[in-house]
Amino acid sequence: FFWQENYPNVRRKSFLFGNDGIGTSFQILTSTMPLAVQTIFVALLFSSMASAAIVEYVFHVKNVMVKPLCKEQMIPAVNGILPGPTINVREGDTLVVNVINNSTYNITIHWHGVFQLKSSWMDGANMITQCPIQPSNNFRYRFDITGQEGTLLWHAHVVNLRATVHGALIIRPRSGSRYPFPKPFKEVPLIFSQWWDVDIRLLNLRPAPVSDAYLINGLAGDSYPCSKNRIFNLKVVHGKTYLLRIINAALNTHLFFKIANHNVTVVAIDAVYTTPYVSDVMILTPGQTVDALLTADQLTGRYYMSISPYISASNIVPVPGNSTNIRGLIAYEGATSSVPPTTSLMPGTDAVSTAHRFSSNITSLVGGPHWTPVPRHVDEKMFVTMGLGLDPCPPGTKCIGPLGQRYAGSLNNRTFVMPATISLQEAYYYNISGVYTDDFPEKPPLKFDYTNFDVRSDYEYKMMFPERKTSVKTLRFNSTVEIIVQNTGVITAESHPMHLHGFNFYVLGYGFGNYDPIRHAGNLNIVNPQMRNTVGVPPGGWIVLRFIANNPGTWMFHCHMDAHLPYGIIMGFIVQNGPTQETSLLPPPSNLPQCSRNPTIYESPTTNVDLSC
Repeated sequence: FFWQENYPNVRRKSFLFGNDGIGTSFQILTSTMPLAVQTIFVALLFSSMASAAIVEYVFHVKNVMVKPLCKEQMIPAVNGILPGPTINVREGDTLVVNVINNSTYNITIHWHGVFQLKSSWMDGANMITQCPIQPSNNFRYRFDITGQEGTLLWHAHVVNLRATVHGALIIRPRSGSRYPFPKPFKEVPLIFSQWWDVDIRLLNLRPAPVSDAYLINGLAGDSYPCSKNRIFNLKVVHGKTYLLRIINAALNTHLFFKIANHNVTVVAIDAVYTTPYVSDVMILTPGQTVDALLTADQLTGRYYMSISPYISASNIVPVPGNSTNIRGLIAYEGATSSVPPTTSLMPGTDAVSTAHRFSSNITSLVGGPHWTPVPRHVDEKMFVTMGLGLDPCPPGTKCIGPLGQRYAGSLNNRTFVMPATISLQEAYYYNISGVYTDDFPEKPPLKFDYTNFDVRSDYEYKMMFPERKTSVKTLRFNSTVEIIVQNTGVITAESHPMHLHGFNFYVLGYGFGNYDPIRHAGNLNIVNPQMRNTVGVPPGGWIVLRFIANNPGTWMFHCHMDAHLPYGIIMGFIVQNGPTQETSLLPPPSNLPQCSRNPTIYESPTTNVDLSC
């Protein structure tokens, strides 16, 4: 305020700082103030910024024409690029992003994996923490980056817009701090996504159309017609080590990743440091990230990096276009283009054991930055079944799903119904009744053989039709919560990537079949389990999660396959305030978007045929 009052004729000047060669943008105010004053001001600013800075971005969301394959397609995108801009911050910074919506869609932006301590209003979960930003409007997100380092992502949190509205969110250590691994020669974001050659609104049909391609940093590569020369090409120097910041931003597909003739060393997952883990292949569910070190230690040449889908659903037959290996290039300095690149054999689309081996062998870096021991005492224990079910076919509609019905999804036989006129958090904060119920069950209503469903049983048939309800579970501040998530085979068994907003959780164990507390509880890892914000529940299997509810607000726990959001594989947690102002949710911002009765992207094109097959 001193500078604004005494030097009102200011101009903005951008500076870069950082001792890792990768600058972080911030803004300071300069003017016609005396040179000596400017010098003192800048010196003090740089001194204070050794620990923190305010980092600002502007996101212009608008419809643009792009052509990854053979035809142009209109898509919503941020700042006219696909993927969107990479956000670079340091731990301790304050991030400010002004989202200006010039598209034709309602939109929110979710900062996937960011804790949002006391600032859940900024989480960007549509109809959970805010109403959407309507066309020709804007909203300014502002929040602190606290206790996190590594690779995360940002993306639209309105169904299907995430297909093209996404980007990397990279959190580096504070200035003066180091990575807990050797400093890489270069850092390289790799963002995987899906591409459809159709109007994005058609993705609301159930099931969504099969994607036409996968992309690496927005490029389809040489496996597809019309994109032979549009391939991501990473040039490397022999002997140097590169930090790959890998993000699966795909809507609905788990993806294998492999580099021909090279191993990588995993050093972080979901912005949590890990014990170094060497592998030649990795699996990422939608929403997961991996930081991996690649050393250019092979013969000079060109090598394909490849991604391919992992299709775990037992009743889905891969189609040729959906199982193509998508390729980028690793090109050594001095390599010639006259020699074809070296290829590698990718895992099969149903390689369950390969996926499970990678997912279950990673452990956290005990004693590393931001590590906290696993809490031993559990205050809240939940057993949550998840999977697909059925919803009765509306009168006058032809449904082509199983038994002539349409698909639904559920957690503990509850299909989550999204609020329509006010966000869940506003209803909680202002004590507005009739929006949600605080009765999410701690266990399923019926016990059955979860992974061997028998539709002929009247007892089990009832489980095919979940109850539709907006229900949440309220948690006391600082309570320790354990969730056993049991995948079911009610319709089909497949891996579901479950994402928890506002927290990391410890993954204490994975397994196949039905969870048995007598056989499995004693084998859980409470010493160095991996920590994540998104985890794939094995097909026909289970996981055990544990987290500390130390972040007041309203938080989603949901399947991160966008096709399953309209199905309702969602629940909400409300974490109560702590005993002090420092442990309580901040008031809502004055410019929080308000809801409208205008149609949103959740609504599908009008049809009298339901395509829920």
